[in-house]
Amino acid sequence: MFSLFGSTVAYFVLIWWLTIITGSAIILAVASFITILISTICMPIAGVFSDKLNRKTMILIVDSLQAYTTLILTILFQFNLMSVLIVLIFMSARSIFQAFHAPTVAAITPSMVPLEKLIRINSISFLFLGVIQIFAQLIAAILWLLFPVNVILWIDIITFIIALIPLIIVKIPLINKKSLGVMEEQEKNSFFKDFRLGFKTLKAIPGLLIILVMFTIITFLMAPLKTLMSLYVHNVHGGQAGHYALTLTFFQGGIVIGAVITSIKKDWTHKVRTIFISNGIGMVGITIFALAPKGFYLIIAGGAVLMGLTLPIVSSLTTTFIQTTVPPDKMGRVSSISSALSASILPIGTILSGPLAEILGISSLFFYSAILGLIVIASIWTLTNIRKVDLDKVAENREIINEKINNISI
Repeated sequence: MFSLFGSTVAYFVLIWWLTIITGSAIILAVASFITILISTICMPIAGVFSDKLNRKTMILIVDSLQAYTTLILTILFQFNLMSVLIVLIFMSARSIFQAFHAPTVAAITPSMVPLEKLIRINSISFLFLGVIQIFAQLIAAILWLLFPVNVILWIDIITFIIALIPLIIVKIPLINKKSLGVMEEQEKNSFFKDFRLGFKTLKAIPGLLIILVMFTIITFLMAPLKTLMSLYVHNVHGGQAGHYALTLTFFQGGIVIGAVITSIKKDWTHKVRTIFISNGIGMVGITIFALAPKGFYLIIAGGAVLMGLTLPIVSSLTTTFIQTTVPPDKMGRVSSISSALSASILPIGTILSGPLAEILGISSLFFYSAILGLIVIASIWTLTNIRKVDLDKVAENREIINEKINNISI
């Protein structure tokens, strides 16, 4: 959590620096495109390594490397050696380390938490993440007004050092494949066999692939929002760092509210329907966000809250579904592949955001993306059999599914 706080501050500062220095939708699109593309490529590789290597060691290594790159970046800012190109290079490096961090953490959770507690733990995790990011963004905006960038970036390094203490102390269970009846000989398995096994595992779980296809399309349509939000606040509404932080705060506030709802509600019936409705509400939030008159931050805040509100609900239900149906020794591969699949089209959406914003305008681009998102959600619900899938029954039959997965030939 400490490490996330520092990383959020660093990311906020670098994005706002690019926004102020360039004022260009094209540059922001290129920045997001490079980092997302690298992350998407690295995630499946990271998933394979997280299933083969000591997960605690992996987290320690990638977090240490990220802190080291931040230190170099801080020194370059200190001596005025910074340029847009250098910032893009270092943001790309950080995305590599984060790509290895995320699936490893996702694979650790089900090995330490009872299956019946996963939804609540995932929602509580979202709650803490949302609260931390709210404070981190507000503090980053305040620090932007008081200190130069090279001073602010030290927060990322200091919080990494603090986060080392619990990481070293906490014992993370190792996966004993023989005890799970998995007769793989690790030294004979190539990376590509592991990757294929992870993908076939993903396909073997009923309903999951359709949900991930929907997420992939929605991710593509939301790319302009993710890429151009800082420029939307600065150029369209004439906002400063504080307004940008406030917008992100309301978005994270929505995430916190959604996480609280998810953690309090014990039983979720009609999970598939809930996922689809929640995604639709998120699209409505983007529509409100896009149509806000200039300077009406209360309307912007309302749209941002709706966008954030649905994320923990959708993510907790989907993540828990994966965690309760996938064998633990394949969790890293499946987590990374599912993340990479849903994000595979994001680089394209990101790089298109800049030119389309120049042609249509940022507000119009947000609006059209939201309308298309609503059409996609309704179409998938109507034209596929996903509405007939009962995620609870699938999870109850996890032993049969796991046996089928363990018998997959690659």
